[in-house]
Amino acid sequence: MSASAFGAALPTGAAALLAAASPWQLALGLALATLLAEDLTCIAAGLLVANGRLGMTTAIVSCYVGILIGDLLLVAAGRWLGRPALARRPLRWLVTPAAVERAAAWFRARGTATVFLSRFLPGSRLPLYVAAGLVRAPAGRLAAALAVAGAIWTPGLVALSAATGGAIRSRLELWERRALPTALLAAFVVLLVVKVLAPALSWRGRRLLLSRWRRLRHWEFWPLYLFQVPVVLNWLWLGLRHRSWTLFTAANPGIPAGGFVLESKGEILGAIGDPDAVPAFRKLVLPDSAHERIAQVLAAHAAARFGYPVVGKPDVGERGEGVRVLREEAELAAWAREAPRESILQEYVGGEEFGVFYVRRPGEEAGSLLSITAKEFPAVTGDGAATLEELILADERAVCMAPLYLEVNASRLSRVPAAGERVRLVEIGNHCRGTVFRDGRHLETPELAARIDEIARSFPGFHFGRFDVRTPSVEHLRRGEALRVLEVNGVTSEATHIYEPGASLVAAYRTLFAQWRLAFEIGRANAALGARPTSLGELLRLLDERRHRAAAASAPPSGAP
Repeated sequence: MSASAFGAALPTGAAALLAAASPWQLALGLALATLLAEDLTCIAAGLLVANGRLGMTTAIVSCYVGILIGDLLLVAAGRWLGRPALARRPLRWLVTPAAVERAAAWFRARGTATVFLSRFLPGSRLPLYVAAGLVRAPAGRLAAALAVAGAIWTPGLVALSAATGGAIRSRLELWERRALPTALLAAFVVLLVVKVLAPALSWRGRRLLLSRWRRLRHWEFWPLYLFQVPVVLNWLWLGLRHRSWTLFTAANPGIPAGGFVLESKGEILGAIGDPDAVPAFRKLVLPDSAHERIAQVLAAHAAARFGYPVVGKPDVGERGEGVRVLREEAELAAWAREAPRESILQEYVGGEEFGVFYVRRPGEEAGSLLSITAKEFPAVTGDGAATLEELILADERAVCMAPLYLEVNASRLSRVPAAGERVRLVEIGNHCRGTVFRDGRHLETPELAARIDEIARSFPGFHFGRFDVRTPSVEHLRRGEALRVLEVNGVTSEATHIYEPGASLVAAYRTLFAQWRLAFEIGRANAALGARPTSLGELLRLLDERRHRAAAASAPPSGAP
């Protein structure tokens, strides 16, 4: 090989050092060069061997040591620099501690093999090694995988380069261009086979595929982050128009941040001045010890004389997260072990459930109802032959939420309900928890509007939000009688009648845009009367705290049992 071709195959600047370099200097240079270009340096080492400047063993060891040190440095960078970076904004808004822990669990199970294979997939190494350090994958197994993979790859590449006079470089470049896309394509094909083709061979699999397809087609099942994009853009526009992006938080001066985030359910229920409207409840601050938690919850339940069933829920939460209907002492004790530190025990109220959205501008004599939602708890009817799982998958509505219903009812899926037996699938009145929402605006009556206005006015500083109520029947609702308020939601409430199955997406956004416009207008009116909107910085801090609480809630209590 010519000197020019030899030099061209080396990392930048390496050719100029060859003439005067000793073998040990060449070896050191190769080790350092691997930190910049691993594979190209191995090819250069093979050329040095072919030209008699370096022994094969020295060339391989130099490259191998440099590559192993470089790989470990990438892991160390992820381990020591990645975690602090994730704790800072804006990364901590995008990656939760819970997500990092899930990734760490994945690495513990499969990371060693993945890191080993990445040595043979150029383009995948740097991000994977840094990620392995970030999630703190087991250091011993990780180092062993890197050492073994390097011991296979490095001698082979150096020897091939020496044997072919560097001709391997063009083949390696071709492999580098094709290896990662080929691997990704192969992974996609495997995923297609496992997730689509294989399930399609069974009736259960086909029904679950249908479930996934229907959730994609019908907007009411779309993920919240996707559905809310136009709403967020509308909020940005309203903020510019009113010269304050947080003016809406003044819509409810009686609730911190207007009820936007981290509001206490117990404090809100306790602020309602109409005792007949609120079911009895106890706010709890639970200790770390599992034994002490159970003892405290059981004592609170006995003192309150709720009986069973009883509702357990987090004091700070949203969209039905963590709400449980507990029917016996064993269930109550199990809930106590896992409940958030600040939780609520609430009297169970039977009957029909509705969401009633209320608005009142400051100075108005009476408020008005923006929305009424009738909540339909889905159920399937037994035929005496099919299991509950089969009934869920066969039902044309239930199949849409089949993954959720199967998870919630996991302990009784094999049971065969008797012919004509109705089996309720969920008990929590939230759409994301499987409840069907129906447009109930036709149920409004002067009596209902007057009763809701009375309850709302008994809550100082409340002008805008949704009451989740239960009544014995629809007739009671229309008469405004026996209304029991389960929860009150502030400025982030939705006029949930929009989730009527088959409702127009355009109409839904029109309703949401209108309610946010009202929130800003009521906030402006209250601000003129002295209410102080929450600052943007404080709102961002609260959102950040919510993320950390959610991550902590996903972990078990730290106390010993």
